[in-house]
Amino acid sequence: MNMLTVTELIGGYTREMPVLKNLTFEVARGELFGILGPNGSGKTTLLQMMSGILPYHSGEIMLKGKRLQDYRTKELARVIAVLPQHSTQAFSYTVKETVSLGRYAHQKGLLQSWSTEDEEVVQKVMEQTGVTQFQHVPFEQLSGGEKQRVLLAQSLAQEPEILFLDEPTNHLDLSYQKELLDLMKRWTKEKDLTVISIFHDLNLASLYCDRLLLLEKGRIQINDRPNEVLKRERIQAVYQTEIENRPHPSLPKPQLFIVPAHLAKEQEALVINERYLERNDEWIALNSPIPLKTLSSGVTGAGDSWNQTFVNCHVKRTYDCHDPLEEMIEYLSAKGFNPSETVGMMTNVDVKTAAVRFYEGDDISTFIVVTAGKGIPVHTSHTERAKGPSVHTWVFVNGCLPEEAFIQSLVIATEAKVKALYEYGAETTTEDSVLIAASQRGTNIRQGESMESLVQLVSTGVYECTVLAMKNREWKDG
Repeated sequence: MNMLTVTELIGGYTREMPVLKNLTFEVARGELFGILGPNGSGKTTLLQMMSGILPYHSGEIMLKGKRLQDYRTKELARVIAVLPQHSTQAFSYTVKETVSLGRYAHQKGLLQSWSTEDEEVVQKVMEQTGVTQFQHVPFEQLSGGEKQRVLLAQSLAQEPEILFLDEPTNHLDLSYQKELLDLMKRWTKEKDLTVISIFHDLNLASLYCDRLLLLEKGRIQINDRPNEVLKRERIQAVYQTEIENRPHPSLPKPQLFIVPAHLAKEQEALVINERYLERNDEWIALNSPIPLKTLSSGVTGAGDSWNQTFVNCHVKRTYDCHDPLEEMIEYLSAKGFNPSETVGMMTNVDVKTAAVRFYEGDDISTFIVVTAGKGIPVHTSHTERAKGPSVHTWVFVNGCLPEEAFIQSLVIATEAKVKALYEYGAETTTEDSVLIAASQRGTNIRQGESMESLVQLVSTGVYECTVLAMKNREWKDG
């Protein structure tokens, strides 16, 4: 069932120059519905018209199947509540008195009395919004964030069926933003409350809203699920700013990131090569002058992250990993490396036998480091020892890789390593480590010639370095 239906709505300013132009959409009962758009796109005007605060020129707004204009004031107050972006009070009220004003719509008779139910509702919403401790404090003495929570409590005290919010997280710190929106989401499910909210924070809107309405110059640009609305090209066009779009690390929700102009201007090309590499009896390490975007299976720095240092430390064959992550963090810290910015790996192969080569193509280059040889791989999740060679593969790309290029490089590097071990006559490894790291500067590597060049450099480099590393190890043992 639709809680709200808007049909061909036109309004704001004058009939000749309206703010909103032919808006048509529906909001279902129990939905958390977000309204987005740049400043001046008509978000607040739309919210005020739907809540009955502003009149409109033409079109129709239906609330629970009834024309908005047909509601009496007190009747409407029992259906909707509004939390504005800014609010002032003409009189000095305590927090509890301010929240209690939300019960006005439920008062009956000429001599309105305060009931036990009224008191229970007020105490409950104050607790839910975290303002009980302020209930005897004058409203005007509160901070901006505290006032926002009190006004939310006042809105909830109305026990509305539909709640209108204008930038509800404005003035709230991180924890209260989450608590507020968690509460709203919970009420949509448990109480069938319909929430319609304006958001400036697109990431919060993505995480909490069932659907998003994107306004552009008073018209609906799109009305759909967050994954469809928050596409990079669309948001860049509407907001006229450079952004990046990535999925949330834990949820199937898109998240947007701005690209500061001063950082974008600093993205001169950088070439990672052997001059940044250091080798001794204990480790082989690469110290980059800038953080590199990395996809890794290391002990530290695993997964998708940014790292500036890459370390493969040598351990004895008798080494027994009880807690690899904790031990690696302790080792890196003791040796002067920052664990939070370091991909850390372990090997019992002599790191001095690593094969190191630089490969250059058209407008792109790679730096390959492979440690390989007969030994026992040290891994984070297995206690069994492999009989095959231990191989650690590092691929550094001097270029800007999209997400798919990291995956492609990982696949190509693995195929090249397996091919090299097979042709060398060695058993394939059951465990090893690999990393792909890119400077994210210089050539943008997309599908086409640049991607083909990357594939060729990675394939050739990993194959040759794996064979060379095996020979180096064999020569040393011999």
